[in-house]
Amino acid sequence: MDPQTISVYQQRALEWTEARQPPDVDTATAFGRRTDPADGPVVDLGCGPGWFTPHVGANAIALDATPAMLARVPDHAPDARRVLASVDALPFRRGALGGAYASKVYVHLPRHAVPAALADLHRALAPRAPIELVVFGAEEPAEFAEFEDDAFAGRRFSLWSEHQLVDVVTGAGFAIDEMRAAPTRRGSEDPAYTVRATRRHTLPDTVGADMNLLVVGLNPSPNSADSGIGFMTPGNRFWPAAIGAGLASVDRDPFHALRHHGLGLTDLVKRPTRRADELDASEYRSGFERVSRLAEWLQPAGVCFVGLAGYRLAVNRKATAGRQPTDIGGRPVYVMPSTSGLNAHSQLSDLTDHLRAAARMTGARR
Repeated sequence: MDPQTISVYQQRALEWTEARQPPDVDTATAFGRRTDPADGPVVDLGCGPGWFTPHVGANAIALDATPAMLARVPDHAPDARRVLASVDALPFRRGALGGAYASKVYVHLPRHAVPAALADLHRALAPRAPIELVVFGAEEPAEFAEFEDDAFAGRRFSLWSEHQLVDVVTGAGFAIDEMRAAPTRRGSEDPAYTVRATRRHTLPDTVGADMNLLVVGLNPSPNSADSGIGFMTPGNRFWPAAIGAGLASVDRDPFHALRHHGLGLTDLVKRPTRRADELDASEYRSGFERVSRLAEWLQPAGVCFVGLAGYRLAVNRKATAGRQPTDIGGRPVYVMPSTSGLNAHSQLSDLTDHLRAAARMTGARR
């Protein structure tokens, strides 16, 4: 979360709380009814003074990046566990949470940091756990800016278009159940979007700013969806090839690869299958459109598709491995053979050479 914004809340927590009346908690109560205590505790992300915390579900956890706000939580939720942490570095084990309520907290991350933060939330949630997000919208999205009329000057906010928000939440591995817009800041015509979604059995994107290479798989295997790590099926050679090519240094750790090597991961199709031939061409084409928008927004140095079959179905039936004549979102594209163990035609050394070639195509940003 933005340190500048945290500083404002820390210094002015009491003033901020007194300036705002406790909000309507009906939406938080309705969210709490969607959760199942058997799935684990529910977290109130960016809880502030804890107004929503006692309403979001059983065994609620109040999480905030500001000690001064957490100190006020017992006034409203005396039994809640309090956790000092940021929403972009959640301190929960995989699958530990039964739900997450996040009212106007992801607004304090730059937009380019939200996909990875939502991927981390996906990791921490139990299967089919519900989430509810409230973020600020705008006709012209803004990466990160202060509001000129903000009574608590110094806070910074990201603003979203509806279509990009749908792409990011979907890419993070959630099925959107409902999305609605409502008036937001006083004097502003821009909406606040409320997104109600459910954690899917799939892989979240691990993407962000300044990527050296965005790797696009065909779709997750059930093993990958279970583990949260792409290319996880036994016999898949992506990670050994990526390490051999110098694109990663830790085996099967997509978050480390993104943060330390600028290696982003996404999929053409989010639906897990045991074999790629269980997908149809329309799924590939729809996924390609989403990946194109992702590349246009985040501007990786290059894009590498792993698997000729999906690229041929989505883009060019005659495509061959190597640099492609058509860019995506203004970024150069490389296509390589599948790293699956089912692809007996390609050896590990061949796959490593392809990833090296994709890296050479882009040049290194880091």
